[in-house]
Amino acid sequence: MAAAGGGGPSVGTGEGGGGDGYRTVYLFDRREKESELGDRVLKVGEGSDYAGFRASVCQTLGISPEEKFVITTTSRKEVTCDNFDETVKDGVTLYLLQSVNQLLQTATKERIDFLPHYDTLVKSGMYEYYASEGQNPLPFALAELIDNSLSATSRNTGIRRIQIKLHFDETQGKPAVAVIDNGRGMTSKQLNNWAVYRLSKFTRQGDFESDHSGYVRPVPVPRSLNSDISYFGVGGKQAVFFVGQSARMISKPADSQDVHELVLSKEDFEKKEKNKEAIYSGYIQNRKISMFEKGKAPKIVNLREIQDDMQTLYINTAADSFEFKAHVEGDGVVEGIIRYHPFLYDRETYPDDPCFPSKLKDEDDDDDCFILEKAARGKRPIFECFWNGRLIPYTSVEDFDWCTPPKKRGLAPIECYNRISGALFTNDKFQVSTNKLTFMDLELKLKDKNTLFTRILNGQEQRMKIDREFALWLKDCHEKYDKQIKFTLFKGIITRPDLPSKKQGPWATYSAIEWDGKIYKAGQLVKTIKTLPLFYGSIVKFFLYGDHDGEVYATGGEVQIAMEPQALYDETRTVPIAKLDRTVAEKTVKKYVEDEMARLPDRLSVTWPEGDELLPNEVRPAGTPIGALRIEILNKKGEAMQKLPGTSHGGSKKLLVELKVILHSSSGNKEIISHISQHGGKWPYWFKKMENIQKLGNYTLKLQVVLNESNADTYAGRPLPSKAIKFSVKEGKPEKFSFGLLDPPFRVGVPFNIPLEFQDEFGHTSQLINDIQPVLEASGLSLHYEEITKGPNCVIRGVTAKGPVNSCQGKNFNLKVILPGLKEDSQILKIRLLPGPPRRLKVKPDSEILVIENGTAFPFQVEVLDESDNVTAQPKLIVHCKFLGAPNLPVYVVDCSSSGTSILSGSAIQVQNIKKDQTLKAKIEIPSCKDVAPVEKTIKLLPSSHVARLQIFSVEGQKAIQIKHQDEVNWIAGDIMHNLIFQMYDEGEREIHITSALAEKIKVNWTPEINKEHLLQGLLPDVQVPTSVKDMRYCQVSFQDDHVSLESAFTVRPLPDEPKHLKCELKGGKTVQMGQELQGEIVIIVTDQYGNQIQAFSPSSLSALGIAGIGLDSSRLKTTFQENTQSISVRGVKFIPGPPGNKDLCFTWREFSDFIRVQLISGPPAKLLLIDWPELKESIPVINGRELQHPLIVQLCDQWDNPAPVPQVKISLIKANYLKLTPSNQQHKTDERGKANLGVFSVYAPRGEHTIQIKAVYNKTTIEGPIIKLMILPDPEKPIRLNVKYDKDASFLAGGVFTDFMITVISEDDSIIKNINPARITMKMWKLSNSGSRPPANAETFSCNKIKDNDKEDGCFYFRDKAIPNKVGTYCIQFGFMMDKANILNSEQVIVDVLPNQPVKLVPEIQPATPAVSNVRSVASRTLVKDLHLNITDDYNNYTGIDLVGTVIATIKGSNEEDNDTPLFIGKVRTLEFPFVKGSAEITSLVLAENSPGRDSTEYFIIFEPRLPALSRKLESYILPFMFYNDVKKQQQMAELTKEKDQLSKSIIMYRSLFEASKQLLDEMKCQVEEAKLKEAQLRNELKAHNIDIPTTQQMPHIEALLKRKTSEQEELRKKPRRSCTLPNYTKGSGDVLGKIAHLAQIEDDRAAMVISWHLASDMDCVVTLTTDAARRIYDETQGRQQVLPLDSIYKKTLPDWKRPLPHYRNGKLYFKPVGDPVFARDLLTFPDNVEHCETVFGMLLGDTIILDNLDAANHYRKEVVKITHCPTLLTRDGDRIRSNGKFGGLQNKAPPMDKLRGMVFGAPIPKQCLILGEQIDLLQQYRTAVCKLGAVNDDLNGQLEYLHTPDMKKKKQELDEQEKNLKLIEQKLGMTPTRKCSDSLRHPMADCPIPPKRMRRDTTRQNRIITKTDV
Repeated sequence: MAAAGGGGPSVGTGEGGGGDGYRTVYLFDRREKESELGDRVLKVGEGSDYAGFRASVCQTLGISPEEKFVITTTSRKEVTCDNFDETVKDGVTLYLLQSVNQLLQTATKERIDFLPHYDTLVKSGMYEYYASEGQNPLPFALAELIDNSLSATSRNTGIRRIQIKLHFDETQGKPAVAVIDNGRGMTSKQLNNWAVYRLSKFTRQGDFESDHSGYVRPVPVPRSLNSDISYFGVGGKQAVFFVGQSARMISKPADSQDVHELVLSKEDFEKKEKNKEAIYSGYIQNRKISMFEKGKAPKIVNLREIQDDMQTLYINTAADSFEFKAHVEGDGVVEGIIRYHPFLYDRETYPDDPCFPSKLKDEDDDDDCFILEKAARGKRPIFECFWNGRLIPYTSVEDFDWCTPPKKRGLAPIECYNRISGALFTNDKFQVSTNKLTFMDLELKLKDKNTLFTRILNGQEQRMKIDREFALWLKDCHEKYDKQIKFTLFKGIITRPDLPSKKQGPWATYSAIEWDGKIYKAGQLVKTIKTLPLFYGSIVKFFLYGDHDGEVYATGGEVQIAMEPQALYDETRTVPIAKLDRTVAEKTVKKYVEDEMARLPDRLSVTWPEGDELLPNEVRPAGTPIGALRIEILNKKGEAMQKLPGTSHGGSKKLLVELKVILHSSSGNKEIISHISQHGGKWPYWFKKMENIQKLGNYTLKLQVVLNESNADTYAGRPLPSKAIKFSVKEGKPEKFSFGLLDPPFRVGVPFNIPLEFQDEFGHTSQLINDIQPVLEASGLSLHYEEITKGPNCVIRGVTAKGPVNSCQGKNFNLKVILPGLKEDSQILKIRLLPGPPRRLKVKPDSEILVIENGTAFPFQVEVLDESDNVTAQPKLIVHCKFLGAPNLPVYVVDCSSSGTSILSGSAIQVQNIKKDQTLKAKIEIPSCKDVAPVEKTIKLLPSSHVARLQIFSVEGQKAIQIKHQDEVNWIAGDIMHNLIFQMYDEGEREIHITSALAEKIKVNWTPEINKEHLLQGLLPDVQVPTSVKDMRYCQVSFQDDHVSLESAFTVRPLPDEPKHLKCELKGGKTVQMGQELQGEIVIIVTDQYGNQIQAFSPSSLSALGIAGIGLDSSRLKTTFQENTQSISVRGVKFIPGPPGNKDLCFTWREFSDFIRVQLISGPPAKLLLIDWPELKESIPVINGRELQHPLIVQLCDQWDNPAPVPQVKISLIKANYLKLTPSNQQHKTDERGKANLGVFSVYAPRGEHTIQIKAVYNKTTIEGPIIKLMILPDPEKPIRLNVKYDKDASFLAGGVFTDFMITVISEDDSIIKNINPARITMKMWKLSNSGSRPPANAETFSCNKIKDNDKEDGCFYFRDKAIPNKVGTYCIQFGFMMDKANILNSEQVIVDVLPNQPVKLVPEIQPATPAVSNVRSVASRTLVKDLHLNITDDYNNYTGIDLVGTVIATIKGSNEEDNDTPLFIGKVRTLEFPFVKGSAEITSLVLAENSPGRDSTEYFIIFEPRLPALSRKLESYILPFMFYNDVKKQQQMAELTKEKDQLSKSIIMYRSLFEASKQLLDEMKCQVEEAKLKEAQLRNELKAHNIDIPTTQQMPHIEALLKRKTSEQEELRKKPRRSCTLPNYTKGSGDVLGKIAHLAQIEDDRAAMVISWHLASDMDCVVTLTTDAARRIYDETQGRQQVLPLDSIYKKTLPDWKRPLPHYRNGKLYFKPVGDPVFARDLLTFPDNVEHCETVFGMLLGDTIILDNLDAANHYRKEVVKITHCPTLLTRDGDRIRSNGKFGGLQNKAPPMDKLRGMVFGAPIPKQCLILGEQIDLLQQYRTAVCKLGAVNDDLNGQLEYLHTPDMKKKKQELDEQEKNLKLIEQKLGMTPTRKCSDSLRHPMADCPIPPKRMRRDTTRQNRIITKTDV
């Protein structure tokens, strides 16, 4: 239909495309929800403009041209006149909308065209082959090209020639690889098909010319290439582009003369892309034949001649093979072969692979000794794998269960399992990668439990136990082909420390082996081969590595050989057994050993050419020479020899002769002479004369043959010839002597002995035999001796020495002893001679009479002498001097033990009262030496002239009074003692004149300064008397010189002076507690001027004593006269209670007075008071979990409330157990001031009033503290549960939609918490299982829906239209609220039963195979179905209809409904009826009638139609196709094809379900990504509006830092103290209670809050309810004490209009200019909740009340307002009120201060900045969540896209295409109706289809799903 206007758009309703001169446009009308779903196709002419296009749109859609609408692109770009041509392109999709930003009412779809980039082709080889597991992929790439040549030459009747040419001659062009064959060639179309990427042999039909007229799989060729290529359509392209950058295909069909050439190159693709040409278009050059080559002569290698490839090696080294076949599920067939490579004597014949070397030696392996422990195959897998005859190199199969080494010992040794190799040949039923390098599922299928293994014998397949057959075959191979060694005569297990640590053990040792038919035993002579040098010897033992026991077969081991002859070779060698010479005879080895033995040295020949022969056992004096020796070495034949006979392994060894002279002693043998002689000159071996053998003892002279270099005296375990001569050496005659050990000390006149020791000339001890007379000489001494003794102990006895020695320390002398007749006849003996014993005393002075003065000591010089008059000394040599003639004379004692001489002196000789001369006797003696005579002296004693007496006098006038020693002198206190004198006398009572020298020696103790002149006159210094009578002064005069020490002392006692003062003294503490008497007493005395007490009181003095003081309680005073102390005692001092402080007491007596100050302190603790705490009469409101507003500080006080500063008093807090305080109740004690700070507590308790009491314990007495009442209010912001509301009567049908769930978060006060981010509310659903009630990790999660306009108030969250699961069962639903990152508050679990949906169709319980039947006699061939169970299901395959009863009618129909020649059931009927009960119909068998009609090879259908009277709707029938044949044989063939067709159908259903689910999931993820991007952009813009910019990089760290900073700022603002209402709020029992008026509003300004709160003081405690019923309930609960206000009782018409202007505005104009900033009081209120209800309450309470600054402004305002209208009540911020009638003033119109309102004041709102920060934090948190979600959904989308492009998914897609193609071919062969893609084959999905575990939801619920990658 043409549109108006030439060249205008044309329109249609179907699909269209752009023709010549037209552009096709697809238009969706989405202005209204009811718009049509499909699109409209418009054709727009090339010359059209926007106006024509719009008109065409209006005409097409029937829209009025005047109607407003916009046309936009799918990206919401509006189409206008300016951008029409550039926007409206051919194939574009457009929207018709009401506005550009209008939401799409329904979904649309947009057409796109896309082709893969040419890199898909060019880089395919690189991607495929470079991921090749580290191997060299070049051979496999070449194999792809060779496959093409093999396929092309497969039909050659002659020679098949394939050449691989490698061109590296750069002079002829770039390097190239050419594959040339003589095959059948390709046509140009076939060449074109080859160039198409992914065009496999199965899809080369339709748009492309097929290479074949319908593909038919070639007949399988066992174990060989089937030349079936183009399986995937990618191999050749990948290979050529892996090898190079371009490919040139040149081909000539066999039946044509034309040559076709095609070039594909990366350079050409890039050039086309640059020139914007079609990438995938090109040319095939067709030309005539012209081929030539030039260049160097090539190097040619024939691949058939290569013999060292692995397959050839495997085949050539195998001794036997084991063939088998494996049938996997489906049609997969695997042919296998296992080859056995035997062990031959000393080596494994398993071929070595350079990629898997099995015989690598360790670095520390010894060339002569290694362990054959390596397995033959090593770590290589057993099986290589071939696909269609093609080696798949990267897949190998390690083994199967039946060919792995058994855990226990089997029929064959374990090592036999490592001698097998194998190959697996599969057909094309197994999946391989497109590059044919890897099997996808081979090993998995082969090791499936359903895989059947059979053995192939003689080409026939035999079913038997494969594991048993293999084990028997392996045992047979081992016994038949392995040539191993049998180890016998087991000895034990050892370790070999000579080997490296990892090879040291265990080693089994054996004494014999059986090898190649021969037996080798220990001791047997053998010879080695392949050793350098060759070894001859006898077998010691055999080694076999491992923990063996008894006889065992092994592939090898080691043998230990003792070298023979052992006399020649003392060593053993260990070599592999394989190196034994099995050809040599034992007698040959024995003869070699005997020949070697005859040549060994046998004995020594010794001669003495110069005499001095040493005879055996001879005794010789020391020093006797031993003559020169000549030695010869002789063998057994008597032949002299100088070296060992030569050996077969390198050079003979020289022989040496070693001479040793060995001294045998008790400490061991010692070599004293050792020489080695070589053979030389005319003497074979020579040793010179030995003259140095001097030591005494037993000797052995030993001659020993030794080896050169090593000096070994044995060889090969045999000692070399030797000779030993034993002899002894004794001492000679005496030639010299020495002194033995002498016994000092030596003293004058005391005899001593001289022991002598004699020696021979070598110093050996000898004995004196002959008589001899010794001669003794010493200078200055006279010596003589008694005798000399002979024999072993020679001593000169009784030697005595006399002579001067000069000192008591003695003197050194050289004592010469001469023994005539000796060779050395004299020796000097150095001795020290000490003085002898004491013999006499020598005393000086020598005179007999000595004169001394009394009081002096007299010294004597004393010497002790021996018999030679030497001063001598000895221990305890004490000299005494005793004085006789007077009593008490001293005794002088001196010790001369050390020196023998000393001064004998002592204390002075003092005789008392001597007035004249007196004679004394002195006797000097040594008490310890009785034989020393004493010495006596006469002493004349004279009186002393020194000072002997001192006297002190006090002169009073002319009279001198003597003060005797220790006298006590009484004197007036504070006075001075004058005129003190002294006199001194000697021993004869003669007065001594005082000289300056004597005056210097006189001291006094009362003054440090003494006038010397006064002393010379005999005057002493004046004495100051102490002022206190208690201070007695001790005065001392002393004289001291060298002879005497004199003193004279007296004591001055002060006496009191005249009365002067009254003195009061407080005995006891200075403090007195309030109400208590002063502890202790006050003592009053009278003192003189110095404070000395005067006895002035008497009992009569009490009446004259006066006591006064402020606050003194005189009634308790008690005064007492203390006679013993002459004082007055005052007790009972007490003060009247008053303020603590210092108190002064005044005491008066006669004219005297004194004061005492005491401190009045508080009384004992009796009370506990709270400091800075509110009034205790009312309860303190506190929100549960919050802190108290004030810290708890208590003060100890006395009974008069004075603080009691008592420290360390324990303070405790008494509370109920359910009341929890944090920090926990700790022990507190008072400080020095009696205070205790318990801190600020957070309170946790149930709602209601609670009490806590503070107590103290003082002196074991409890002090009751104040009781604090706490009104615990529930926390309106603390969530405690989730409330879930839904229709509990609703039924939940599978696949349907859940009823709406409404979720609210309930706080502690049972109110709904609002302002919650909906993202924190989630819904989880999972299927209930026995594992527990906790949600599993894969539980399905939903987010809540957006709020609708008709929803309830804020705080309700809705989950709408959530899809019910498709599967029937019991499900659990649980809602969660994320309180923070770690804690989630979960609701109670909602258990729902998902029921089946409406019955829809009839389906079989198990899908039967497609029957193939015939009409023959055999019932089995005519049976259609057996045991078929039909059930009714809903749309989601849930069984339903359990309560339905009816029938199922079975009818056979053909594909053509007009066909009447259809088969009949048995009984010749067309229909059969079966009963349907309990939701199921059972059909035991369904059989065709014999000779039933029907066309051969035709497909028919059995239609099972359910007829259920209870259902009003008709159910979908179940249709079962079957094939009908007249020929039995053909029926059997077709039955196989039918079975294959069923398997393919089942597989296709699974694949399609997988791809459909993946597509839905991908669409869902894309939708989520778009939504997440939109949300992120929206939140970013909102943040920009708050001046917050988020960088594009490092977003999360920036957001986290911002959040942390903003949260910190908000917390600081929240913690700042602000005004709060402390009036307890009423507990909200239900939603009908709003609360007390004081809590409904908040006011920011403090002054306004104060005055408005006062103005409404009578209403602040009123509880506001929504209903009168609620108000009545509160009234009843409080017995009428609580005032209430129900909102439904307020007449709302009289309420003020909150938008009304102030009264000074008239008609919108200012009537007068007010002062004082007037504002309606109600406008200062802010309402946290229930704004509408609060406006009603406060509108009624405040009306039009206006608030101004002060009273003057208010009066001015009222005066002006009343001129025009009524003036409402006016309040001032200063606290004044002017009533509406004009009254003001008085207390009733003046607000009290804020603290007098008792907490009944409106609280302050949260600071605006805090709210702004809260909004910013909320936005940042939402943005963080959005960014995380965007990243997560992007990752999920990318992961899903990557997953869909994985080789596995690509392969599955290819497999689906191949299977659909195969199904089509089978259906063609069967003659069946081709299967429709989504009809019959998907009508009955199988129960085990790989459908993703979470199905996709419809578009309406798409945004609510959280889908993870694990869903697929």
